[in-house]
Amino acid sequence: MNHSLSIPRRTRFLEMLAVSLTALSKFLFMDYLDWRFPFVAVATVGWLVYVLYRGKKDRSLFKYWGFRTDNFKKALYYLFPFAILTVIACFLIGYFQNSLNLTWHLLPILISYPIWGAIQQFLIMALVAGNLQDGWGNQVPKFWIVGLTALLFSLVHSPNFWLMLGTFLIALFYGTIYLRIRNLYALGLFHGWLGALFYYTVVGSDPFQEIFLKMFA
Repeated sequence: MNHSLSIPRRTRFLEMLAVSLTALSKFLFMDYLDWRFPFVAVATVGWLVYVLYRGKKDRSLFKYWGFRTDNFKKALYYLFPFAILTVIACFLIGYFQNSLNLTWHLLPILISYPIWGAIQQFLIMALVAGNLQDGWGNQVPKFWIVGLTALLFSLVHSPNFWLMLGTFLIALFYGTIYLRIRNLYALGLFHGWLGALFYYTVVGSDPFQEIFLKMFA
């Protein structure tokens, strides 16, 4: 399916550059300074402002990027079997490596994380994979686009091995789906839910404690 929209290559390149700078700033603000919540909040608001600004000038961008509902069910159809397998794998890995950390803290993360998940999918899928396909797709094969996108998403989550492996695999699948069915709502929802579960099972961490409760400690 052709999703292409007439966007200058310069704009596409600058968007990908901005995504790269956002990813690099994660290492400074989240990993080094431990400003996790401020970074996520500022990045979310900043990119939402960009989406609304560009969308106000050209409303067709919303649908082009994947902020749409007409193909939501179709996207779910492809995502649901993968989600079931991922949930099973998370619990099995967590059980065998004794990293299950299931508390009520998971619930607020399941509610809030899909928002950040949608922003992440917008950045990595719409502004990287989508721009590469529609701006340079005649020069770069689709499997390279998906692979490069997955590699970038994985590197952002370094140095945690499980996060890097999990995000690489999920980005391979999401990238393949997105280039066929552009729906960021479905990707953001599943990214948020599966990501939250991944933290509390495979990684064994507690994002609610690390991000929210730490603010009031």
